[in-house]
Amino acid sequence: MKQGKADLIMVGISFLWGLTFIFTKLGIADTNESLFLILRFIIAILCIVIFFPGNLKNFDSASKKNGLILGLLYGVGFLLQTYGLKYTSVPKSAFITGLSVSFVPFVFWILERKHISKYSIFAVAVATIGLYLFTNPDFNELNIGDLLTLISTIFWALYITLMDTYTRGREDLSYTVQLTFLQFFITLILSLFTFFIIDFQKLYFNFSAILIIALIYNGIMASFLAAFLETRYQKYTNPVKAALIFSLEPIIASVASVFVFKSSFSLREIFGAILMLGGIIFSEIAPIIINKHNSTKQKAVDEII
Repeated sequence: MKQGKADLIMVGISFLWGLTFIFTKLGIADTNESLFLILRFIIAILCIVIFFPGNLKNFDSASKKNGLILGLLYGVGFLLQTYGLKYTSVPKSAFITGLSVSFVPFVFWILERKHISKYSIFAVAVATIGLYLFTNPDFNELNIGDLLTLISTIFWALYITLMDTYTRGREDLSYTVQLTFLQFFITLILSLFTFFIIDFQKLYFNFSAILIIALIYNGIMASFLAAFLETRYQKYTNPVKAALIFSLEPIIASVASVFVFKSSFSLREIFGAILMLGGIIFSEIAPIIINKHNSTKQKAVDEII
């Protein structure tokens, strides 16, 4: 698969994930955070069992080890982000979560020891500034939700980077399905553990239409479909570019909040969105322009020789 197609799939994943800010915020109003995640990932696991039963046999050592690590990062990231969203606002949660775009290049360099182009670093810087302007988070009163979300961002940065490491060179569908299944299974176990430790004594559950819709969307679209696509196709791009594309999440979340919470956009937010999109577009076209320039330069040198 060409990188351009992989990038488009990452955009689709960003759209699916962006809407989870809205559905999760609505869903956890009717039940505990950990119980919401338990139900969400039971739905996601059932989808895998229904659609890929034959691919859940004969887990090899790589599937087990890599799935365990990705599952822990995925699960802890989700728990921290979901609990954080209860105590902070959607804009602040979106901004802090989006900071993974700034963390991924450093995590990628530390783990992989690979050179990061100055164009990627510039694109990340522009997107981060745009992210701040767009979300316009109010940090005058920091709370526990902000801290939990910030910690989750570190887990997401590690997750995005290791996803590239663990899936590169593996084309078999069973490996993708097994990694996705283990991510959901471990997140379910962590959610159950958290439920009995934190939420069991204050259990509440309001069986509402909004809760059902939130669980169906988060379980099928934002978990089963999005995680499968990322596990299958992120390897065709690179972690830094994937993180840049995933920074679209707050834009999508904020646009959705216009319809759900009747919010609106200021000129500052519009300018921030333009910067974010500019950073992503720059990361796409800069390598093409540079390669074309180098190719033309080399052709001229060859003609002189």
